[in-house]
Amino acid sequence: MAHHFQLRVYYEDTDLAGIVYYANYLRFIERARSEWIRTLGIDQKAMKADDGIVFAVRRLEADYLSPAHFDDQLDVITTTEAVTGARVMLKQDVVRDGEVLFTAHVTIVAISDTGHPARLPANIRLLMH
Repeated sequence: MAHHFQLRVYYEDTDLAGIVYYANYLRFIERARSEWIRTLGIDQKAMKADDGIVFAVRRLEADYLSPAHFDDQLDVITTTEAVTGARVMLKQDVVRDGEVLFTAHVTIVAISDTGHPARLPANIRLLMH
């Protein structure tokens, strides 16, 4: 099941040519992942406080296909590709009017508050499938 996160491109997101600065796509997909996790009912603050576990991006592969511009309405579509005991693999597309502008494959891992790898709690793995 895909999660959709809508956003508008603001002037602050662009370079002098009015094109979205490349690093801002990473901010867009981060916001979308945070909202996706929230809609699953996962409280990241409670997960850290109760289980001592946080999420971290382990790997990201991105393709910039076409530019977004100032005032564009974008849709960030997040889909789960795989979930294991300690990692979640996602595909995230930034889309404008049905055209994919940016696509990324993101691997998120669970780590302990000491920075060591940790297993995801079973209830969280089930929510992410």
